[in-house]
Amino acid sequence: MNDAAVTDGRLVRGARTRRTVARHAVDVASLEGLNGLSLGRLAGDLGLSKSGIQTLFRTKENLQLAAVESAAEQFAEAVVAPALIEPPGVTRLRALIERWIVYVETPLFTGGCFWAANLPEFDSRPGPVRDALFRQHDEWLSVLAGELRHAAGAGEIAELDADLAAFQIDAVLMSANTALRAGDTGAVAKVRQVIGGLLAR
Repeated sequence: MNDAAVTDGRLVRGARTRRTVARHAVDVASLEGLNGLSLGRLAGDLGLSKSGIQTLFRTKENLQLAAVESAAEQFAEAVVAPALIEPPGVTRLRALIERWIVYVETPLFTGGCFWAANLPEFDSRPGPVRDALFRQHDEWLSVLAGELRHAAGAGEIAELDADLAAFQIDAVLMSANTALRAGDTGAVAKVRQVIGGLLAR
């Protein structure tokens, strides 16, 4: 085996290990927050060497950012992508909500919604991690608002302030995540009731 093949093999293994560590970091952070992450903790959980993980991430902040990116990728794959096959407007918006419900009921991440767990922790902490969290949250709000605007423009729902309605929907979803974690079995029905009211003609 030549040197290039050996190097390529190491890079592939390193990328695979990085993905594995970042994915586990998402689960830990959904339970304990991003500040609960440490290189040593993840090494112990995954049976890896701390020095190996340190080589991949260098700093705790890089690890946190990798977790944020991993959470966003998985959320997009589980919630947004499946809804995009539906027609835009009310049908797609309802699909987004239903996929979000599956995302927290299953749950995709051990502690429920990753952003519900971490946005409050970083809302007053300027820096790259805060920026990444809020950028992703803003993208989610933009997706909701975009579908609301399309629905209103097509006459599927009454005219409304799409940004305000997206804010309201997001607030209900965040609240539902907390309620589900606390064992409120009626939380999902409440979500659907609120959404139904917002989407009335």
